[in-house]
Amino acid sequence: MRVGALKLKLQLVCGETFAIGPGKAEVLAAIEREGSISAAGRSIGMSYRRIWLLVDEMNRCFQERLVETQAGGSSDRGARLSDTGRAVLGAFRELEAESAAIIRSDAYRQLTDMIRDTPLPAKSLTAR
Repeated sequence: MRVGALKLKLQLVCGETFAIGPGKAEVLAAIEREGSISAAGRSIGMSYRRIWLLVDEMNRCFQERLVETQAGGSSDRGARLSDTGRAVLGAFRELEAESAAIIRSDAYRQLTDMIRDTPLPAKSLTAR
């Protein structure tokens, strides 16, 4: 990582949990792309149980469900994003893009001009 690199992690809070963040946005994008929760999990290296828990958490945090599932043997089975799910994912991606503009700000340049290449060695608490 380069000196002064800015790392932002956007997370929207719902009670004591995160309604959406980068990982959950990745889950939504994978479900949209793959059309099922299990295939989405495989595509991003996540277990079915973990992805299901994240989907359930997101669905409970937003006023409308983000992911709709259809069980059974028909061709309509699987999972898909609801209109709200697509809107949430789009808005989150837009916020990510907007936050990337921070690195072009004067405040960011000012901070990076004042930061060291590496931290100073830690001082011993016992030495006085």
